[in-house]
Amino acid sequence: MRLSRSAKGILGLITGLVLLFIYAPLLLVVVNSFNADRTFGWPPQGFTLEWWTRAFENDGVRSALVSSLWVGAVATLIALVLGTLLALALQRYRFFGRDVVNLLVILPIALPGIVTGIALNNMFTTILGVPLSMFTVVVAHATFCIVTVFNNVIARLRRVNPGLEEASADLGAGVFTTFWQVTFPQLRSALLAGGLLAFALSFDEIIVTTFTIGAGETTLPIWILQNLFRPNQAPVVNVVAVVLIVVSIVPIWLAQKLSSDTVAGK
Repeated sequence: MRLSRSAKGILGLITGLVLLFIYAPLLLVVVNSFNADRTFGWPPQGFTLEWWTRAFENDGVRSALVSSLWVGAVATLIALVLGTLLALALQRYRFFGRDVVNLLVILPIALPGIVTGIALNNMFTTILGVPLSMFTVVVAHATFCIVTVFNNVIARLRRVNPGLEEASADLGAGVFTTFWQVTFPQLRSALLAGGLLAFALSFDEIIVTTFTIGAGETTLPIWILQNLFRPNQAPVVNVVAVVLIVVSIVPIWLAQKLSSDTVAGK
């Protein structure tokens, strides 16, 4: 379909306005993290690195950052294992209830976070009797991180030639040898992309975390929420928000690049 020059101009203008509406607030957060004015007067009268220094010297921020990194890493590892196994089972085998299982695997990412949080909180505290802690946060995050890994792996498996695996088996290779030597090399970029997306989702998750975290424990998004309306902490909150933005954007950008490079290579 060919568009006229005026239609292209209008679409370009609309796209620019939408992107401006989405990213201008993020840019404002970045600017305010360097704003010398504690009240964030606009336009800034000066710039400083004081808030960044305070953020890195803040024990609460460092502790929350370590907790977020640990939770994200462990939840991603669990998601990589379970998501890959689920994708292999649903793509390679036919069994009764396969479509239902496929729906149940994808459902957690579609449910509202508050519903997932309440459900997991009830399961941990009422049914299992498990005290809320970082362990329960990891389990909760893994429930939706699995979906990102599953989607990436199953999409790759649909493009993989099963004849290569059959040839490996015909040559005498066992199941695990075939997976390691034939299947896994073809899945590596999909696993890496899915893992990066899963980590990004876990790192900035706040709703589910609120319902599953123990008392006295915190992650970086929880720390931001707790300190957002404290005047003395407001400049530091902007710095932490910038860190959160960067740590969230980089894995997503890398995952997108991996996916596009793989498609181009095909």
